[in-house]
Amino acid sequence: MELTDGDLRALVEAAAITRDVEIGCDDCLDQIASYAETKLRGLATPEALRLVEEHLTICQECHEEFEALADAVRALG
Repeated sequence: MELTDGDLRALVEAAAITRDVEIGCDDCLDQIASYAETKLRGLATPEALRLVEEHLTICQECHEEFEALADAVRALG
């Protein structure tokens, strides 16, 4: 498999934004409902959910799950 310039750029960008402490997808998804509730209420992100917020900036799949959950909650009113 040959990597394109775009693939290489994405890998470098992902490596540049990694942190010393991160959570994985399972931990993120375990806490995503609390994070969504906080965001939808317009509250500041508490320290306990900062790792979720950071994970969502680097993981497209989890970000899509968050958006789907947020859309569902908004639809319920």
